[in-house]
Amino acid sequence: MQPAVTVGLDGSPESLAAARWAAEEADKRRLPLRLLHAWPLLAPEPARVPAEVDQNYWAKRLVRTARAELQARHPGLSVVADLVADDAQHALLRAAAESEMTVLGSRGLEPVESYFLGDVSMPVVARAERPVVLVRAEGREDRPAPASHRVVVALKLPGPCEALLDFAFHTAAARGIPLLAVHGHSVPLHARVPWGVDHEIIDEMTREAHQRLSEALRLWREKYPRVEVADDVRPVNPAKAVVQAAEGASLLVVGRRRHRQGLAPHLGPVAQAAIHHGRCPVAVVPHD
Repeated sequence: MQPAVTVGLDGSPESLAAARWAAEEADKRRLPLRLLHAWPLLAPEPARVPAEVDQNYWAKRLVRTARAELQARHPGLSVVADLVADDAQHALLRAAAESEMTVLGSRGLEPVESYFLGDVSMPVVARAERPVVLVRAEGREDRPAPASHRVVVALKLPGPCEALLDFAFHTAAARGIPLLAVHGHSVPLHARVPWGVDHEIIDEMTREAHQRLSEALRLWREKYPRVEVADDVRPVNPAKAVVQAAEGASLLVVGRRRHRQGLAPHLGPVAQAAIHHGRCPVAVVPHD
């Protein structure tokens, strides 16, 4: 199957915002967009029946309306509708395995009502073998207007970062926007003194982190010479550093380890903080 950008659609404001974001991303990456609506009670496709007796009428209408809007916004975009009679989580995980990325709606820490949020989206984020992007609803009062168009990627040093940088640089290049690589490090106990912190120790740690960060970015800067790149090392808790740096960004990219056989999948503290507190779209990229 040709790689595509898949979006989970359930009619909620969050899923519609996710569909609009996914359509823009698919258009820039020159990939088809797949609108996936999954529900176990979908009936087998009837031959020819009037709308009033078609059990799938509302599901079809939901997908058809979204497809018309997205194709009007992106005339050259190929949009495929996919109605699946299955549990939403199972359907999304299968779709994610064959998609360039999967996009879902998100409400952060707010109450969960939509079936693509919480009970479905979090297991998909934790288990998917490819990147999953979570998008909040548009026009929220608590979400400020973007202050700068850039991709922010959170890096743990030392640590595996190739998959994250591949996704982040590709996205920044496709959108023609700058990239900011962020690394946060907590103040260690030996740097704490009665009157605060030992700034010489903190400065030395920051210089070393900058060197490691520059080395991690070197090959990617060469591969994507048109992407404007900056790096930022912050002597604060990594989760706090990432959420702060992503304020007003176009996309925040964080990583998670692929789950090992026999172990329950989970997200690390940085990914958790990004998903629950980040106001911009958040891409969670699995890595080894």
